[in-house]
Amino acid sequence: MSMEETKVKIKLNSTILPIDGEQETYEMWLDGSLVKKSGKTYLRYVEQLEEKEVRTTVKLGNEEAFILRGGGVKMRLPFNTVQEEIGEYDTQFGSMPISTKTRYLSYDFIEDNIVSGKFNVQYDLVISGQSVGKYTLEIHYSEGQI
Repeated sequence: MSMEETKVKIKLNSTILPIDGEQETYEMWLDGSLVKKSGKTYLRYVEQLEEKEVRTTVKLGNEEAFILRGGGVKMRLPFNTVQEEIGEYDTQFGSMPISTKTRYLSYDFIEDNIVSGKFNVQYDLVISGQSVGKYTLEIHYSEGQI
């Protein structure tokens, strides 16, 4: 099984519109790596959340994708443009099932002189059958500078 890894700079924009609250927007700049393994493409990076290290892997795709987080936060968020998907979020009280209704999913990979790409997902997060908000995640990555 061959694996190809490229160091990349990542710009991550996240927008959350809770059902009963005001919109929140976050922007982060991170160092990470783009990994190609068994014909699939993954983006890996580490972020600090409230003094906890969170390791994140994003499987990139146009019809199916997922975000897997480990460390200070443990979560699996699957995305599928055809059907609602079941994931999970680990809390101090145990694992909680969550689901995603993917509204939009796109992934563009560019390999000219440098490797770069863009991943965008818009989804509703559903807990216990109720939508808790609309989420948008946009990730740009590139070798060198963005």
